[in-house]
Amino acid sequence: MASIETADTLRANRRFVKTAMQARYLEESEEHELAVRWRADGDEDALHELTTAYMRLVISMASKFRNYGLSHTDLIQEGSVGLMQAAARFDPDRGVRFSTYAAWWIRAAIQDHVLRNWSIVRTGTTSSQKSLFFNLRRLRALIHDVGGAQLSSENRAYVARQLKVSEDDVAVMASRLSGPDRSLNAPLTEDGEGATFQDFLVDGRPSPETEVMLSRDAATRSQWLTAALDRLTPRELQIIQERRLAEDGKTLAALGHDLGISKERVRQIERQALGKLRQALTDDLGDPREAGIVPAEI
Repeated sequence: MASIETADTLRANRRFVKTAMQARYLEESEEHELAVRWRADGDEDALHELTTAYMRLVISMASKFRNYGLSHTDLIQEGSVGLMQAAARFDPDRGVRFSTYAAWWIRAAIQDHVLRNWSIVRTGTTSSQKSLFFNLRRLRALIHDVGGAQLSSENRAYVARQLKVSEDDVAVMASRLSGPDRSLNAPLTEDGEGATFQDFLVDGRPSPETEVMLSRDAATRSQWLTAALDRLTPRELQIIQERRLAEDGKTLAALGHDLGISKERVRQIERQALGKLRQALTDDLGDPREAGIVPAEI
């Protein structure tokens, strides 16, 4: 959740940024010495001096993500977490400057914060979506296509080639980035009165009348089938129940083993039982398949 920036916090943030930007730059030898002291000896003073010197990197990188509508203070805080993670993992003996190594951690922390908080709908769950999210606007600016939710087919193909993603992904992300989240309770008119967006949502569920009708029809069909099943012999009923009515129907071989008969005999009894069911339902109701009582294959 974004922090609420009051006048006092804004002044405090400005002082913090000003102080951070005035911190002196570290020479490579100084940076290496501080990193060694922190890594080898757990010297917290060395850690503080090292991270303080590179808070300007956090602030600079956080400023590049301000156009996503998130608090600059929150972006700096998240970047600071990335800076601390970099300090915890930095190996001074690998011959890489700390600023180069830390930049990746800072950017990753800020990007993750943006993806989590830019919208209430989760965005950027895959690497291709993240690439689209953070590069689509830049590429649209390069090809002078910065308006509207949709790109032309030519520009959509260009972006897809540049970012190695599908054109469908480009279209979806362009639509997502075209506007902010909108509350379903927001009114449709500027005066705030009248209908809201949720009033026009379509309910895909059956109506209460339809649900009652379907329930009664199902109960009636169940009664018809139960009456027809009563005309079967015990062995026929067992085969139909375990072959046709069970969720995981048994095989002919398994039923033959249970009943002490061959699977071919089970097949014959099953066919005979299905014939009895069909005849019983036909005698009482007409063609059961047309009535939807039994599947067409019975």
